[in-house]
Amino acid sequence: MPQPDLTLTPAGPALAPRYREHPTSGPLAPAPALVRHRPPHRPEPRNPYLRLFALPGTRAFTAGNLIARLPMGMFGVSAVIMIAGRYDSYALAGSVIATGLAAGALAAPWIARLVDRYGQARVAVPATAYAVLGHLLLLLCVHEKAPAWALFLVAATTATSPNTGGMSRARWAHLLRDDPDALHTANAFEQAVDELCFMLGPVLAALLCSALFPEAGTLVAAALFLSGVLLFAAQRSTEPPIAPRTATGSPLRAPGMVPLLAVFLATGAIFGSMEVVALAFVDGPVAGPVLALQAAGSCAAGLLYGRARRTARLRTCLAAMTVLMAMPLLAASTGSLLALAGGLLVAGMATAPTMVTGMGLVQRLTPASRLNEGMTLAVTALLAGIAAGSATGGWAADHAPFPAFGFLVPIAAAALALTLCATTGVGGPRPRVRA
Repeated sequence: MPQPDLTLTPAGPALAPRYREHPTSGPLAPAPALVRHRPPHRPEPRNPYLRLFALPGTRAFTAGNLIARLPMGMFGVSAVIMIAGRYDSYALAGSVIATGLAAGALAAPWIARLVDRYGQARVAVPATAYAVLGHLLLLLCVHEKAPAWALFLVAATTATSPNTGGMSRARWAHLLRDDPDALHTANAFEQAVDELCFMLGPVLAALLCSALFPEAGTLVAAALFLSGVLLFAAQRSTEPPIAPRTATGSPLRAPGMVPLLAVFLATGAIFGSMEVVALAFVDGPVAGPVLALQAAGSCAAGLLYGRARRTARLRTCLAAMTVLMAMPLLAASTGSLLALAGGLLVAGMATAPTMVTGMGLVQRLTPASRLNEGMTLAVTALLAGIAAGSATGGWAADHAPFPAFGFLVPIAAAALALTLCATTGVGGPRPRVRA
């Protein structure tokens, strides 16, 4: 049997092919060589959003979260149509919805604290089931024309709805904790999803309630909400791990958090007042589509901001918002509905960059073990500001000395938010250029 010989190759010594004797023919034949194939290198997509969804599990949890978030723009409109049609009172419908929002604002931080302590799947599913039960009970009470006090009590039971957007942002923060540029893109995507849901949700709810029956919007929203949260919670591979309990305390104790929440409060007043004064100015069936243009502008700007190579300061975003909020006022002064639609589209372009930058600050100020709670506090401040802005905008619309007077309220709210940001030092680090 011949011995294997050593041959020199560019990589160094290697064994030449071994020879064996064929059992029948006798000639020596080379034994099969073992060849190790390397998989071809696949370059990462250049689009930053495609890079986000190249991560394992991100598409699945995003799909579930999108289904769960769409009803957030449906429940309110569905309840107003349902209650007003049955009781012939928009005042009662608005009061019932306000009760549910107030109860949710109080309960949301506690639900988020439980999510941080025990995990998203363990808390979000039962909390969602309880909230869905509350919406169905409200539907039943309205259908049977129960006393008005019963509607207020049942509306409060819907307060356990978890902050689905905050849970999705928490997953991105966990997956991209070592890549701040990708996290910025993820936050921009999440804000665009928020705008998309609040743009499509009311339209879908109104369509269902008018085309089918008044309770159809609530039924479909409840089914989407529960199924979306179940799908989202089933994606355990991307769920942030439960952080060990520490003595960090409430996120409110983090330096800079309270001033930042004050800025969110004033920012919410912009959104609430703009919605009311625009609806009062248009006052017709086209009011919804015209107002949706503001969300469309914000959605487009959010996606563009996610691809930007520079991240702006919060005060810069608020300054841009203050300037752009003057566009609807100027457009309304002309009396042209088409001009107002364009003004709202332009005004919305500052919304998403402001919210993305603000939420990024919340993520940096909040301890990792209380991230859901911190982001929910920001959402609660926004909701409180929306309620205050709606009330102020409604008063301005009723007592306006000229038709476009109400559009001064969003400008004033934006200027207040900018002033709070500048005087309290909330603004984040200087813009950073991506590598």
